[in-house]
Amino acid sequence: MAAFLYIHIPFCIRKCNYCDFLSLPYDAELVQRYTNALCRELEMKKNLADELKTVYIGGGTPAILPETFLGKIFSVIRRHYVLSPEAEVTMEANPGVITRRKADALIALGVNRVSLGVQSFCDAELKRLDRAHTAADAVRSAEILLREGVKNLSLDLLYGIPGQTATTWMKSLHTAQSLLPQHISAYELTPEKGTRLATMIDAGILALPDEEQILQLSALAVDILAEAGFEHYEISNHALPGFRCIHNWNYWDSGEYLAAGAGAHSFLNGCRTKNTDSLNDYFTNLERRIIPETESQRLSPEDRAREFIMLGLRRREGVGLEIAANLEMDIVTAARQLVEDAFAEIVDSRLRLTRKGLAVANTVIIRLLQSLGM
Repeated sequence: MAAFLYIHIPFCIRKCNYCDFLSLPYDAELVQRYTNALCRELEMKKNLADELKTVYIGGGTPAILPETFLGKIFSVIRRHYVLSPEAEVTMEANPGVITRRKADALIALGVNRVSLGVQSFCDAELKRLDRAHTAADAVRSAEILLREGVKNLSLDLLYGIPGQTATTWMKSLHTAQSLLPQHISAYELTPEKGTRLATMIDAGILALPDEEQILQLSALAVDILAEAGFEHYEISNHALPGFRCIHNWNYWDSGEYLAAGAGAHSFLNGCRTKNTDSLNDYFTNLERRIIPETESQRLSPEDRAREFIMLGLRRREGVGLEIAANLEMDIVTAARQLVEDAFAEIVDSRLRLTRKGLAVANTVIIRLLQSLGM
């Protein structure tokens, strides 16, 4: 039984050039069909959920949906699921869709956390990313959300954008923290194969910052946000005390979760499942009252152990040695060289990455898995 629910809404103002998520242009008729199918899936999966600690609505840009459709989704959730009184209810949004009316509607529906996809407070960088908003739109949207009563606002930023410098990155960080959000995510831009951005980089039209610049930008985020009172609790995430993202923490803790929507992944009873990416198949299956899953994988003990390492070391606290031992991993021996090289440390019976290690976490984690024979 899952206590964490993810809902995928695949519709956007337009698809950004770096995005490889399942997303589609907004279409009123398609949105209506999707909402009806999603509500049916949520109803069919109601017996798989325990009392919900979180609901996370992502996309796409879920806040683009009209209030009537959002209201229908929330009505189904409240009718068929039990929400904890302290449940964290997150809605992803883009600055281009936030108005005072939209903010008030989200709060009225029960949204108490908004993740705003700012990415940059520099217009030239937003243009390179093909974003549909300006820096001024982002500032205005954040101010509206906080003024209307959102108590937990998260701002998403990207570093490693083509043409980005330490100066422009510092501008984005300082602007973000000056808006007084409770949470800031600072992700490294990773152009995924098949995206328009990756194609432009491969063709030499755009160039990414080099590795040394990336490390500098990462360090700036940690230092500037720490100075503003943010805790660096996960590789890409910073929060004021008491405002860690509960939903995402469950992912990094290898916890189970239920998901609904086209392309959405669930993890229940040691098994990962994925819904179809095809909207036509999604609609057809649910019209026949068939769960639209196309993939299913039961994790082996080795899979679970690998994920324990890969996800757990993303967190600043790292992974527990006792749990590792229960998974039959001699993590102390395997990590000895990483500790000697100052990429990792053992504190309070936990292995965690140092600041040096967090900056190159993927490489460090791969080294550890290789030492463990994985």
